[in-house]
Amino acid sequence: MSTRFADKVILITGATSGMGRATAQRVAAEGAKVVLAARSKDAGEAFAAELRSAGRDALFVPTDVTVEVEMARLVQQAVDHYGRLDGAFNNVGAATAYGPVTEINGDAWGAELALNLNSVFHGLKHQIPALQASGGGSIVNNASNAGVTGMAGMAAYSAAKHGVVGLTRSAALDVAATGVRINALVTGGVDTPLLRGNMGPNPEEALRAAGAMHPVGRIGRPEEIAAFAAFLLSDEAPFVTGAALAIDGGLTAA
Repeated sequence: MSTRFADKVILITGATSGMGRATAQRVAAEGAKVVLAARSKDAGEAFAAELRSAGRDALFVPTDVTVEVEMARLVQQAVDHYGRLDGAFNNVGAATAYGPVTEINGDAWGAELALNLNSVFHGLKHQIPALQASGGGSIVNNASNAGVTGMAGMAAYSAAKHGVVGLTRSAALDVAATGVRINALVTGGVDTPLLRGNMGPNPEEALRAAGAMHPVGRIGRPEEIAAFAAFLLSDEAPFVTGAALAIDGGLTAA
């Protein structure tokens, strides 16, 4: 395993499960000091302890990223603890408001945007100045394929993820000359606990059906997303910014 993140500090939200967890493990194994953020204190502390027991350097900060002051506190604690911030993976998100747009409750709509879009805005607002103070760095936002395609019955989720793509592109242009790069991942189906929890009483059958929708014939693994996110977070992608990059088994191409 390389040491391309030696002396780098990487912040990851939604860090205790799925793609966030896999990305934290990947960059920590390559030398990063990782700042883990999630709502669950127990899960976060347990994961940080697991990383430290493997010889990694990890700090957990319990955070509700839908609340701006908590995101500001998260970034400040990362800088206070490690002295700098070099990268961030804004990975929190979930679909919670289902049904035709005419039937979505206004409060449910607002909660969906708060979780999937406002959280990324809060992240960028406070992460960018910290990265600039460190001389530059990289931010990756998880937009999902819902950020570039419509999804029947998931208007709120799709609207929020489209917003993440637009926000990513606009913010990237705002700071392109300052050494900060910002990109979005367009992920397809990925085998995470969150996805499995939404698969109903026969998750294995539902996962096979989901895989069949992808031209490669399966859904992705968290480790595959982590490898791509790590590349974008690293100094090996200095000419990549403002992009919405598909890692989806050909789903959006089809």
